[in-house]
Amino acid sequence: MKALMDRHRALCERAVDPLEIAAGLEAQGITDRTAAIRFRHRDVFSLAEEMYARTPRDGDARPSRRTAPPVPRARTAWVVPALLPGALCAAAVAGLRLTHGQPRLITAVAGVLAVFLATRAAVRRGPLATPGRKPTAGLPVWWLAGYALLGEGLLRTALAGGPDGPPNGTADGPWPVALAPFLALALACAPAAWTAHLFTTAARRRLTASRGLDDFAAAVRPLLLGAVALFLAALAALLAAAGAALGEPAAQPQALTLGALLLLARLLAVHGSARASSLVLSATALAQATALALLFAARLPGCGALAAPTEALVAAWGPAAVPTVTCGIGALTLLVHAARRLTKASAHARTEPAC
Repeated sequence: MKALMDRHRALCERAVDPLEIAAGLEAQGITDRTAAIRFRHRDVFSLAEEMYARTPRDGDARPSRRTAPPVPRARTAWVVPALLPGALCAAAVAGLRLTHGQPRLITAVAGVLAVFLATRAAVRRGPLATPGRKPTAGLPVWWLAGYALLGEGLLRTALAGGPDGPPNGTADGPWPVALAPFLALALACAPAAWTAHLFTTAARRRLTASRGLDDFAAAVRPLLLGAVALFLAALAALLAAAGAALGEPAAQPQALTLGALLLLARLLAVHGSARASSLVLSATALAQATALALLFAARLPGCGALAAPTEALVAAWGPAAVPTVTCGIGALTLLVHAARRLTKASAHARTEPAC
């Protein structure tokens, strides 16, 4: 025990409760089995309690039992930024429907810029914020959002030999624009923040109540699945409402897989796995870009075979297959990773309260 205390002295001295020590020990590879065999404690939490109690602190009243860490509380400070992307996107869509020609182009550019800035504001604080890092959506995320808006229309026109002109902001132009899924995804920033808050709060409470790492993992896994399912239900409702309001197809499969991908990526980034999120998002965006690039590269002399993979996929399942398959594979990959990473105590002990 003395050697363990010496190795983790800095951790013990800065810890505000035993749970923080338990999370640090777990991150260093100490399991409940290790605690039982080497240190004669029933689990890592019990070992952390003794280490916390043995660490001298000036004027501290050391609790004999674990105390609950600060649990993120719902505050109104992050509610308004979470609602901004959807509100501004709805205003931009209304502007596109009411304008024509040059004013429509100006409205589209202003709307995209406003949604971009509002989304950045939404992830700067609250449940979607990344502690200790500057929140940036990143090029892959904006490519994926842009594909939801313009990609399927470009794919359809490319297969038909186009496009013959730039997008005009409508679904029946030379380059069709899918406004309904883009609007639904912007509106989904609010339920994404809410479900992320619910997951973080519930996981922190399970951390307090658990008596072992396996016990905690078993309790948090259904919370993660429930949070994702709750968000997808909200997104499906928003897609149906946006499609009905705009008179467009709701694009349910491709938008739902994209929404799941973005939510899981953000949850992982918030809880310390930003690199895995970035890699999967980049791979997904690259796959979509490649599918489009192959169609245009096939127009070069002698390169017609390059379009075969994309054409085969579209022929089998339609143009929606490209975003559905790419985002679906990415979302499943992140879900598997999240089921391992977000069920660890170390992923939650240092989560900052939502503000």
